[in-house]
Amino acid sequence: MTARLDGPLKVTGQAKYGADNNVPGMVYGYLVLSTIAHGEIESMDVTAAKSAPGVLGVYTPFDTLELTTPSSMLGETWVPLQDREVTYYGQPIGFVVAKTFEQARDAAALVRTSYQVRPAKTSFEEGLAEAETTPDREDLEILDEDSGVTSIAEAFGSSPVVVEHTYSTATQNHAAMEPHSAVAVWEGGELTLHTPNQGSHMVAADVATALGVDVAQVHVVNPYVGGAFGGKGKTSTPAFLAAAASRALGRPVKATLTREQVFTATAGRAATRQAVALGADRDGRLIAVRHDSWCTTDAARSFVEPTSHGTSLEWYATPNLAVSQRIVPLNVPPTTFMRAPGEAPGSFALESAIDELAVELGMDPIELRRRNNSTAPPGKDLQWSSKHLDECFTLGAQRFGWANRSPQGRTEGDWQVGMGVAVAMFPALRFPATVGIELRVDGTAVVSTSGADPGTGLLTVMRQIGAESLDLPEERIRPQLGDSALPPGGLSGGSTATASVGTAIQLAATAAVDELTALASRPGAPFEGEDVTYAHGELFARGESITVGELLRALGEESVSVSGSSAPGEELTKHSFSSFGAQFVEVAVHRLTREVRVSRMLGVFDCGRIINEQLATSQLQGGMIWGVSAALHEAVEVEGSGRLANGDFASYLLPVNADIPEVDVEFVKYPDTLHNSVGAKGLGEIGTVGVAAAVANAVHNATGIRVRHIPITIEDLLVD
Repeated sequence: MTARLDGPLKVTGQAKYGADNNVPGMVYGYLVLSTIAHGEIESMDVTAAKSAPGVLGVYTPFDTLELTTPSSMLGETWVPLQDREVTYYGQPIGFVVAKTFEQARDAAALVRTSYQVRPAKTSFEEGLAEAETTPDREDLEILDEDSGVTSIAEAFGSSPVVVEHTYSTATQNHAAMEPHSAVAVWEGGELTLHTPNQGSHMVAADVATALGVDVAQVHVVNPYVGGAFGGKGKTSTPAFLAAAASRALGRPVKATLTREQVFTATAGRAATRQAVALGADRDGRLIAVRHDSWCTTDAARSFVEPTSHGTSLEWYATPNLAVSQRIVPLNVPPTTFMRAPGEAPGSFALESAIDELAVELGMDPIELRRRNNSTAPPGKDLQWSSKHLDECFTLGAQRFGWANRSPQGRTEGDWQVGMGVAVAMFPALRFPATVGIELRVDGTAVVSTSGADPGTGLLTVMRQIGAESLDLPEERIRPQLGDSALPPGGLSGGSTATASVGTAIQLAATAAVDELTALASRPGAPFEGEDVTYAHGELFARGESITVGELLRALGEESVSVSGSSAPGEELTKHSFSSFGAQFVEVAVHRLTREVRVSRMLGVFDCGRIINEQLATSQLQGGMIWGVSAALHEAVEVEGSGRLANGDFASYLLPVNADIPEVDVEFVKYPDTLHNSVGAKGLGEIGTVGVAAAVANAVHNATGIRVRHIPITIEDLLVD
């Protein structure tokens, strides 16, 4: 198995992240954040800050760095300091630049801001009464007209068994190891920007638009990214401010968010409330599903957490289905994509409800899911390109010992032990991507794209697919990414990178072989006029062979370069695409303290071809751990003032090693070449989907207590 290329560099501290870059003459920027949740800035007294030691510049909406709002495939990206409106506590409202970080930080504390305070909406519960429709998420209703059903209510009325409950999930923060940062250097009218992101060419376009310069003048570099998960999809506030301040001051500027600032000056996952109703016959076959969702969003309504649309709209076979989505705008930090947006919180509600239906029917939860397995999303004619979910359940049940599960759980000393299960699904997607291949005279091949590797292992996958496609040993492949000067590699998000970039590598490799054979047979070439073939780095004709290096030397060339581009296409009109999985969890709940411990976990996944099992396992284990974190730990607490009560790592709970047992991952390996020619489907995000529900279902199996919100706390399990 190919070892992870970046592993040795990361564990020895040699990998250079954004804020690790230091250049001569560099100065430091520090953000000033709002201390109200809603209002208008009346004044900012910066006199003391400007006269503080080492200060070079203080920027506010009254003395601003002019920036223009950019837009991309992810929508508009907010830029700071362009007006005096404050819409949440902790919003960036100023930027201080000084010779040292400490000087900038201390001077920022001297800025005195006066506000015209307006009433702030910070309570999700209170805001539900004023929930708004979402233009990009239409309410949908699918009815079985052949049965004469005329409404979803009528479908439920004819269902022998109905379960209906409301579930809720907490606000979360990405909490990536690497804080958002930027190091901006202007030289000769061109900007080099070191900043962590999920698509360097997209950040280059954003920054160019914001600064009013040509995109060719902006060079974004991010070879290593210390976690992203959607939180670094859009250009960060430090990137905009460092770039603009560097140009204004004529000095390189570094800006790095503190851990506390990451909680407000970036964006996180919305809180959700979900009402799920399931109607079934006595044999457990679904007759009707209704999933109504509400989620928080910021005052700008920048993102919708599509819980119902991300789950119930596609997961189970049902003749009658209704989904709706509403948003509750609040004066809270922005919401955005977070690993499995919609699917992660949506699966908690849907898969908890399915478990409740199984209990009501007295049916095994796996058997209930099998009976409602879909061959296509409800109401659609496009069948799944490949689906082996039943096999995931079969294999998982055998390995996990599901046959030994009791409907009432079991007792081991002072511990109540239970098992839970849930479905995991995440769309199999692709984004447009271009890859360049340069074949060099020394026999190596450089495979390059601007896409990012935020810890997923894309660099290693590029080497493997490049070697396979070019029929070369892996050690002769030199993968490059994380640089906007390279061919645009799409966004490393949505679990798309391997399918998107891998397909482009294959197309580029085909173009490279065509170019080599054409060069070898052209006039004056070694095989002039011959029919030339290629294999394992050599060219063949008339019973002879030469290496690529020998060909290039004969032609007086150092290298030959080609590119290949891929994008979703005709396949979208023929099939539906998804990755699938089955999550198994065992928990133990102490009968006296009510402490919950996850004792065993197993995920079995159908994600197409697995390019590198070590990397794939790592990704899925990380996602499953995130699922446990959501189930038992994570919740951003918003005070009435809009201040985050736990916006730091001291009080925002995250699991540590002692909280997580050995996490077992298994694959059913069926390449899906209907999705893409590589045969791989996304697996980065599916790992977290369904885990929280499986934990809650296991807690119910152990204790008989059904908790319909996450995180689950000790207080939820106290009994009189």
